[in-house]
Amino acid sequence: MNLIGKEGLNNWDLVDASAPNLLGAFVENKDKSVLYDFAVSNNLWKQRIAIIATFYYIRKGNFEDTLAIAEILMDNKHDLIHKAIGWMLREIGKRNIETELKFLDKYAAKLPRTALRYALEKFDDDLREYYMTFTE
Repeated sequence: MNLIGKEGLNNWDLVDASAPNLLGAFVENKDKSVLYDFAVSNNLWKQRIAIIATFYYIRKGNFEDTLAIAEILMDNKHDLIHKAIGWMLREIGKRNIETELKFLDKYAAKLPRTALRYALEKFDDDLREYYMTFTE
């Protein structure tokens, strides 16, 4: 039985509720290549699982995998991926604003606008406006 796709994890709600505590927790002290394999797959749900599973690490103050997977997914065309990237960046910023700002300084122009808006949601108006002016 395939747990991802038509009969399994096939909507954002199921992915968001399960990925961090199932896959994220499962690979915490193991090889995390499955997250990266999912990120580069052609399956929307696997891609979303890859970034959302890293929420488990964000909660523990580890941002490395989230930032790496965000880089992989930032060219993705689907808004469900854009929203997930922005959400995870915002969660990083809640814990370490300097890390989020460093990432945004490097990638704000390249990030899809939806991802950027989600990432900037808690910023003050001036800082939000500053990053929204970045363009490639």
